[in-house]
Amino acid sequence: MKTTTLWRPTGPVELDLVRESGWREWPPRLPEQPIFYPVLNEDYAIKIARDWNVRYDGAGFVTRFEVETDFVDRYPVQQAGGKTILELWVPAEDLAEFNTHIVGKIEVTHEFRPPA
Repeated sequence: MKTTTLWRPTGPVELDLVRESGWREWPPRLPEQPIFYPVLNEDYAIKIARDWNVRYDGAGFVTRFEVETDFVDRYPVQQAGGKTILELWVPAEDLAEFNTHIVGKIEVTHEFRPPA
């Protein structure tokens, strides 16, 4: 089975929910979150976690996970700015099915905290 590597910048609340799932799934979106947007490169995920999540959530984390390529290919890549700012926009109502196509566990690759 071919997989696609995705990254997700996240704050501590969402990360706690991922941990509670056994590192196997993303939590349902909140009403004000109509899409789940994993990103296609680690550098972009680092920038969001470091520059946005730390500021607004008190900490930022970068996660990496694999999804079955045949499944994830249904979501076109969205360019959300520059050439390397690439995301998948997964509708909130698709997230439960999306989670069933994650291969292996979601892992934390970077952690950012405010300067002391």
